[in-house]
Order: sequence, then structure tokens, then C-alpha cells
Amino acid sequence: MAKEISGYLKLQVRGGQANPAPPIGPALGSKGLNIMEFCKQFNARTQEKQGMVLPVLVTIYTDKSFDFVIKTPPAPVLIMEASKVKKGSAEPNRDKVGSVTWDQVKQIAETKMPDLNAFTVESAMKMVAGTARSMGVRVTGAAPWDN
Repeated sequence: MAKEISGYLKLQVRGGQANPAPPIGPALGSKGLNIMEFCKQFNARTQEKQGMVLPVLVTIYTDKSFDFVIKTPPAPVLIMEASKVKKGSAEPNRDKVGSVTWDQVKQIAETKMPDLNAFTVESAMKMVAGTARSMGVRVTGAAPWDN
């Protein structure tokens, strides 16, 4: 018989660097979960994604056990990594802080595909390009679907 779910918890944690310090410890501790068990499992499953920010959806059961699903890194994090900027623009409509190519946008879209509500890579690319634009990052070159 399936366990009864008591709630969900969303966290953003750096891969391989989960520890019981804030913000993870208090978030899990307030729900009555074993903090060290989560940290050990998370760090073991994210060894190859060391240092990347990863969203985590923790499913909490009534018997204080848990499961968690690790999502792909957020699009803004991948865009900042590709454009080599520290943060987005304060005024994205006026100040452009960096640029990415359509090839980089395609690579980010393919990485994000499992977590996006898009059926084609082309529509995922449009979503990523929109995120880049709202961050003040220019997408250079001609869009592949304009040819």
C-alpha cells in the first residue's frame, strides 16, 4: 500500500554541497525529517553536478520518511554560466550585460527539456531566449527558424 503524503518542500541546493546548516537544516527540521540522511543521499546523487544550483522537490510522508526528485539547473543559472556574467542586468531593457549564441541557447534548451512544458527543442529555445532577454543577456546571430 502506498504511503500517505503529508506535504512537499522545494529547495535549491548546490550539487554535492548539502549540509545541515541553513537553509536546508531548518527547512527539513521543521517538518521533522532526518536532515543528515537527506544530506548524505543528496550529495551521493549529485556528485557529477558539483557546485551547480539544483532545485529539489522533497515529498514528505506521514511517517516522517521522504523521497526527493532533483530537477535540472534553473535556466538563468545556465545562461549566466554560458555568457560568463556574475548576475543579470538591473535594467534589462537598457543595459545589456552579456551575450549568448543560438548554439548555446539550443544546448541550454536541450539540458532543460525534461523540466520544461515544451514539445520541441525549438519552442524550448524560445523560452530560454526569453529568459535571457529578461536578464539583459543578448542572443546573437539569426534564429534557426528564421532561415
